[in-house]
Amino acid sequence: MKITFMGAGSTVFARNLIGDAMCSETLRDTVFALYDIDGERLEQSRTILEAMRVAKGGFGKIECYLGVENRKEALRGADFVINAIQVGLYDPCTIIDFEVPKKYGLRQTIADTLGIGGIMRALRTIPVLSDFAHDMEEVCPDAWFLNYTNPMAMLSGYMQRYTGVKTVGLCHSVQSCSYDLLTQLGMEDKLDGRKEVIAGINHMAWLLEIRDKNGVDLYPEIKRRVPEKLADPEFKNKVRLDYIKNFGYYCTESSEHNAEYNMFYIKSKYPELIEKYNIPLDEYPRRCVNQIEGWKKEYAELLENGVKDHKRTGEYATYIMEAIVNNTPYQIGGNVLNTNGLISNLPREACVEVPCLVNGMGINPCSVGALPVQCAAMNMTNINVQLLTIEAAVTGKKEHIYQAAMLDPHTGSELDIDTIKKMVDDLIEAHGDYLPKYH
Repeated sequence: MKITFMGAGSTVFARNLIGDAMCSETLRDTVFALYDIDGERLEQSRTILEAMRVAKGGFGKIECYLGVENRKEALRGADFVINAIQVGLYDPCTIIDFEVPKKYGLRQTIADTLGIGGIMRALRTIPVLSDFAHDMEEVCPDAWFLNYTNPMAMLSGYMQRYTGVKTVGLCHSVQSCSYDLLTQLGMEDKLDGRKEVIAGINHMAWLLEIRDKNGVDLYPEIKRRVPEKLADPEFKNKVRLDYIKNFGYYCTESSEHNAEYNMFYIKSKYPELIEKYNIPLDEYPRRCVNQIEGWKKEYAELLENGVKDHKRTGEYATYIMEAIVNNTPYQIGGNVLNTNGLISNLPREACVEVPCLVNGMGINPCSVGALPVQCAAMNMTNINVQLLTIEAAVTGKKEHIYQAAMLDPHTGSELDIDTIKKMVDDLIEAHGDYLPKYH
């Protein structure tokens, strides 16, 4: 068996997912093909993973493929392809995504999923995924493409609609959703045996039902405890609890993410909302700087002291692989195309996040039916942007980039149309060769 990791220079993530595979009797005796365009980062991953492979018993084999010219060989014969690339990295592209909009008074927190930052990230990533897809269709046509790169719905949706590659988008926000909610509200006694239904779109999938082990609905007690947390000036997860207050349901991704997915919380005319909801503006750049510095220290320690033992994480990837290889059932929250109306009141061409059964037949999405109308409406404000961004990438038409930005909830609520167009033009110019040419 062969597992190819695209973007293996994402060293911590590569270590976690390949390390997970090394913990599995089904997957450990595998060819692990590491691909990246950065030689230094690729070598760091190779060094750590080779040491981990030896520590785990010496099973399998690690191969490295550097540069576009070796990409097809990295993919050749793969059974599974994990995607974790970041086109343009923190410097320069993430910096551009934050600093150019800031000149126009548009502030962001994460900028990797929606908003003008998410749009630009998708536009520079989709052309690379298109190249991946062409290679995969030729050299590993039966492989599953497990996408971890954001913006999840835009990238997975592009692959599912415009390529022949079997694609699922994976995000750990579904796994941690109800656990985080119950622990933050002091309801840890309800964790064991809880039952839940989660569906919507990536980073805004809704906790539609949550029941304890006896089938008792937990939402009434959750809603009773929300006002106290919203009134606590130190509590950080306020945006998502405000969703419960105003829309009736909790959602999967963090409050710092969801603060920028709508028109409600980051508003220049209401600066007091930033403090009221504890919204961390410019959060992602801070994380990037800290992660870069933290990794330098960790890598030096690993070289000096050796690789620490790896314990299998909760990430979906290797559990999916085991379920397919062994034909054993496993449930995930997966990002898949809404082709058959899995969520009946969202568009068929949308990429939705729904429960999926994984077994020897692959990844099998489950029908959810209709979302509560207010939840579907919130999702649609994001889906509009996602579909228009994909349209821009496929057609090469700049007008669709303008339209995606105009219809983005946060951008459109802060800036007028002429300013939005000027900002888009400035972003395109600043990204230079990281973007294709638009007409």
